[in-house]
Amino acid sequence: MRAWLISGMLGALALVSGSVAAQSTKSVAPTLVPQPAAKTVLPDSKTPAAPSGPHELTKADLDAWLDGYVPAALNEGDIPGAVVVVVKDGQILTARGFGYADVAKKLPVDPERTLFRPGSVSKLFTWTAVMQLVEAGKLDLDTDVNKYLDFAIPPYDGKPITLRQIMTHTAGFEEYGKGVVFYDPKYIQPLDVYLKSYVPKRIYAPGTTPAYSNWATALAGYIVQRRSGEEFDAYIERHIFTPLGMHNSTFRQPLPAALSGQMSVGYDKGAKPGKFENVGPGPAGALSSSGTDMARFMLANLGGGELDGQRILSKQTIDMMHNSPLDHVNSYSLLPPLNRMELGFFELNLNGHRAVGHLGDVNAFHTALDLLLDQGVGIYVSVNSAGRAGAGGKLRLTLPEDFAARYLPMPEPAKLGVTPEQAKQHAQMMTGLWEASRRGETSFLSLLYFMGQTKVSVGADGSLVIPDLVATNGRPREWVEIAPFVWKDRYGQERLAAKVVDGKVVRWSFDLAAPWEVFDRVPAGKSSAWILPGIYLSIAILLLTFLFWPVAWFVRRKYASPLALTGRSRRLYRATRIMAGLDLAMLIGWAMVVSNLLGAQSGDPAELDSTLWLLQIAGAIIFVGAVGIAAWNAWLTWTDGRRWKSKLWSILVLLATLMLLYFAHRFGLIAMTVHY
Repeated sequence: MRAWLISGMLGALALVSGSVAAQSTKSVAPTLVPQPAAKTVLPDSKTPAAPSGPHELTKADLDAWLDGYVPAALNEGDIPGAVVVVVKDGQILTARGFGYADVAKKLPVDPERTLFRPGSVSKLFTWTAVMQLVEAGKLDLDTDVNKYLDFAIPPYDGKPITLRQIMTHTAGFEEYGKGVVFYDPKYIQPLDVYLKSYVPKRIYAPGTTPAYSNWATALAGYIVQRRSGEEFDAYIERHIFTPLGMHNSTFRQPLPAALSGQMSVGYDKGAKPGKFENVGPGPAGALSSSGTDMARFMLANLGGGELDGQRILSKQTIDMMHNSPLDHVNSYSLLPPLNRMELGFFELNLNGHRAVGHLGDVNAFHTALDLLLDQGVGIYVSVNSAGRAGAGGKLRLTLPEDFAARYLPMPEPAKLGVTPEQAKQHAQMMTGLWEASRRGETSFLSLLYFMGQTKVSVGADGSLVIPDLVATNGRPREWVEIAPFVWKDRYGQERLAAKVVDGKVVRWSFDLAAPWEVFDRVPAGKSSAWILPGIYLSIAILLLTFLFWPVAWFVRRKYASPLALTGRSRRLYRATRIMAGLDLAMLIGWAMVVSNLLGAQSGDPAELDSTLWLLQIAGAIIFVGAVGIAAWNAWLTWTDGRRWKSKLWSILVLLATLMLLYFAHRFGLIAMTVHY
């Protein structure tokens, strides 16, 4: 959902290093869906491109609108190319390529042949495969998945996970980003090897909390492979691509020779070309496909599982995936009336109209697939670059939204269901720090989510203020409460809702994120409200302690004034300053690792392993040792008759080392793992 406040973390560490360059708000690893960000971008209907009323959806009108909309957006966002496909009433209404698939060769995007990487939209094919095996009686959605595996998923409080929970992203796994995307195909692992190498920790009871998981999706793909007896990529080809006539699509990595020449270049930013991105958890995002092939997949979904006489799923199953019953859903995982997770599909709000679909992102490609079920319309848009300031990710959100604004009737304006006094009270109940449910918890990745905690406050007029939620044009969202604990953007259709338990707000989310991520209150032990000031102050104390040592030595030497301390007191005086410097050096080391990780372009997933082990082992010695040395030094300082200033400073140094030890322990800097 949101890019992260990485610059904040690096800025804090730069107080001691001075060597960490400013970073862009780029995710730790491409995770195939919108990421937590310093500013979470939401679709906005109050933009110059958004039309004011419904038009008849015809090919002529749509093509004319796209001809004006897309080239302007590509040019403004510095995006080389895009593909846009719209289906309606069982047919492809239009399939358009815009810009270049290869800028250097001036090769235009061909909607029928050019392959794009739709990222997490790939998951829809994995879920389709799962449901095919459910129909065949080989899988059950509510059975412990360990029944289908040759390795064990540990229970959480004695509770297993099911395929239904995996498909609704409520299995409870923490985020796992290592090896999600990389360039060199030599690091591709067989699906079973990838999954067995590490099982992410489950941090929620199954069924209770949406927390998006690529790893769990790969697990579902492995179950398909085991129960079908076919290798996953081959299964998708035989049971989905071939029946639907999707001849320009594959999950295989690297690309088969027959398709490699059709692949669009992926551009990291603007027109800077990148290499083909291999996806480690293949079933979660390895698809390469053309625009018209994706149109055929949309048509099959809109056609009740059938296209051109070929059926991939029954209508009953397709309907269940698009609008799943709540019989097996834990109500705590839902935030009515917000969008929810169906069986593999996101529920979406396009200008006030219900749709289902999926979003997808890798480094270069950014994609949306939306099905307006009541209207029999499907929209697929994909771009081959992140563009300037994330323009690619914004375009795949705004184009479907503006399409709906142009061709579908505007919904009735929401009527306010609360009094001004109630609205102020409810906004006040929302204040505080919140953390996303999709996060890393047991490795240093948790540090980045710590820096991304979301602050909710109340404006001068008593309105709800969430600075991190902004529109695609950068304007702050203005939230108006339309029902008890349900807010709506004053100028758009985005909604936000909260869950109240025992008179307290315990959870909230917004339409775009609600299917796969919610926000819970930050526990006191993780709150940046006190930890960040504590860290800043501790760094300052240790930095002054370390720097004052050579300064004091120089002054004493100049004035021939020897250090008054002798013996053990002198040794501890020096050891305390050495440990202060080493504490700071550890923070600099972590800053450099994080900077390298964020700036690295998808190299060897294990290239940082040795460095991570070194930092964690050294950190365990240094962070703990610094506390011991500082405590011993403080004891001697208070017992050998030194001045009150020395006594006070010794306590401050001890508290500073304790603060860094707590920080390192709580946020995974000494977790003793290279999995993240």
